[in-house]
Amino acid sequence: MATPAVPADRFSLAGRVAVVTGAAGLLGRRHCAALSAAGAVVVATDIAAAACVELAAELRRGYRVDAYGFGCDVTRAEQVKELLQATLDWTGGLDVLVNNAAVNDKVEGRLGEEWSRFERYPLEAWEESLRVNVTGTFLCCQVLGGEMARRGAGSVVNVASTYGVVAPDQSLYRPADPAAPQTFFKSAAYPASKGAVLALTRFLAAYWGRAGVRVNALSPGGVENGQDPAFVRRYGERTPLGRMARPDDYEGALVFLASDASGYMTGANLVVDGGWTAW
Repeated sequence: MATPAVPADRFSLAGRVAVVTGAAGLLGRRHCAALSAAGAVVVATDIAAAACVELAAELRRGYRVDAYGFGCDVTRAEQVKELLQATLDWTGGLDVLVNNAAVNDKVEGRLGEEWSRFERYPLEAWEESLRVNVTGTFLCCQVLGGEMARRGAGSVVNVASTYGVVAPDQSLYRPADPAAPQTFFKSAAYPASKGAVLALTRFLAAYWGRAGVRVNALSPGGVENGQDPAFVRRYGERTPLGRMARPDDYEGALVFLASDASGYMTGANLVVDGGWTAW
């Protein structure tokens, strides 16, 4: 009888190469750190090229593994192809793709509050969300995931959201003064785009299953990051665990999906939200 593997070994990413998009953002940086800590060689990519180069240097210093930074607009097919070529030139392989790049109206503060109502939401903002959140994920899966399928192995993790599973609770965004009118509403663009990411995840899991590529989604809940205290309080009250997520709350789930620990898992959506979608 074969000796059972030490469970912790299945979480190791030593010798694996991982590309993380949206790497310069709050969670993107944590995703890169988690993969580096598990032993992976990380290629951090974002439209902010200089930030990726700086992040790669931090990963090399902090985790003593190779890391690289590369500027890439995930909505541009030619740039995604350049990302793949650079990754192969640097590392010789590709094992993990984390599609984390996204735009989010509330997080990015891209729109004035007068435009947040669905009836007045700008078409250009809707199209930008779909272009980055959906088309960007599609292109990275097509180009980088396609390379993993050609090689016969790999793990794709598409970062979705609880808002791809349930509708936004608009009462979270009401002003602290109960007498004041609500001026900000979570838009339809983010939930619609993240729902599309979940559908694409299921499609690719079925499409690439026999090619050795697993495709799963990670749906995080809201992360505390300097929001208005009233919003943070309301969010905690709405969540069974009583708080918003910390930026490091998703690290274990990401490593699980990227590693052999989830080797019989594909087409799934791993929801890590403090219980937000449980009620």
